[in-house]
Amino acid sequence: MKKVRVQYLGLIKNLIGKREDSFELEDDASLSELLNRIAGVYGEPFQKEVYEPGQKDVKMGFVATVNGVLIGQLRGVDTQLNNGDNIILMSLMTGG
Repeated sequence: MKKVRVQYLGLIKNLIGKREDSFELEDDASLSELLNRIAGVYGEPFQKEVYEPGQKDVKMGFVATVNGVLIGQLRGVDTQLNNGDNIILMSLMTGG
């Protein structure tokens, strides 16, 4: 088992009412498995706005980083997670 830390910034923090969580995952878990867990915990609001289980990316307007690196520069939601990783889920800034 490995433990990862997830921080929620911007709209996501307001959506779920939390700043961060810790999750224990199987040793071979990827980011998609973590996102599926988060979607299971926070239900429809998270799934509707941020990530739907089974999708290949977070929804438009949101980004995820693993240890400060955008998942687009890694293997996307297939990125393997390691013990102690820090994941940040945040909304992109939008102009008006």
